[in-house]
Amino acid sequence: MRKNDLNIVGIIPARMGSKKFPGKPMADILGMPMIGHVYNRMMLCEDFDDVYVATDDKEIIDYIKSIKGNVIETKESHVGAIDRVAEAVKGIEEIEQTKYDLVVLIQCDEPMVTSNHVGCAISPMVMEPDLQVTSIMAEITSDEIFEDPNEIKVVVDNSNNALYFSREPIPSRKRGVQGCPRLKLLGIDVFRRDFIEEFNDMFPTPLETSESIDLLRVLESGMLVRMSLTDEVTFSVNTPEELERVKKLMSEDYLVTKYLKK
Repeated sequence: MRKNDLNIVGIIPARMGSKKFPGKPMADILGMPMIGHVYNRMMLCEDFDDVYVATDDKEIIDYIKSIKGNVIETKESHVGAIDRVAEAVKGIEEIEQTKYDLVVLIQCDEPMVTSNHVGCAISPMVMEPDLQVTSIMAEITSDEIFEDPNEIKVVVDNSNNALYFSREPIPSRKRGVQGCPRLKLLGIDVFRRDFIEEFNDMFPTPLETSESIDLLRVLESGMLVRMSLTDEVTFSVNTPEELERVKKLMSEDYLVTKYLKK
C-alpha cells in the first residue's frame, strides 16, 4: 500500500563501460543478469508508479525488453548517473504522459536493494516538502570496507545532512576519535522532479570531479543532501570478487524466489 500520494518514478541508470568491471550490469547472479535483479526487486516496491532502466547500451536494452521491462535509451556521453537520470525522466514523462513529483535513482550495482531501502530514502521527502535531495547510508562494519575506495564514505551533521562524501576513509582515525560513526553511501538517491533538471543544468564541480561522486555537485553548490540511516544489510558490486560474495548472500535471499522463477 502506498504511504503517500506522490507520483514517483524509479530509474536505474546502467552502462556496460565500467573501467573497474566492464559489462557489470549483465554479470550473472543465480542465472539472471545483475540489472535484472535490480529491476525485478524495484518492481516489487509499491512506492513506485513506474520503474525504468536508463542506458545507452544495446545489450541492456535488448535484455530489459526480453523480460518485458521498461527501458529508455539515453546518450552515451553521460559520465555521472544523475545526469543520465535527468535526461531519462523527460523521456519517461512523455511515454507515461505524466509529471513526477519524485525521481529515485537506484544504482545498477545494488542487486540486494529492497523496498525498505527505497522507503527509508523517500521518507524525509514526504515529511519535509522543502528538501530537494535525500539519500541513505549504513554503518561500515569492517576496516576492509572503510579502506575500500570503491565504497563511498559520508560524514553528516547533527541533523543527518551530508557534510562530505569521499572514497577515502573519513572521518580520520589518526587521533583515535571516539563516537564518530563510520558510514557508507548506498546506491539510492531521491530528487524533487524540478531539482534534478536544475542539477543537470549545473556544471560539474571540482570536488565532484576529483572524487568521482556526483552528489558533491549538490554540496558544492551550497545545498543539502539529507541522509537516512538503514540497518538493513546490502552489498554493492564493484569488482568480480564482490560479485562472488553477493552471489552467496543472494542464494539465501527470500526476495529472489518472488521473481527468479517467473
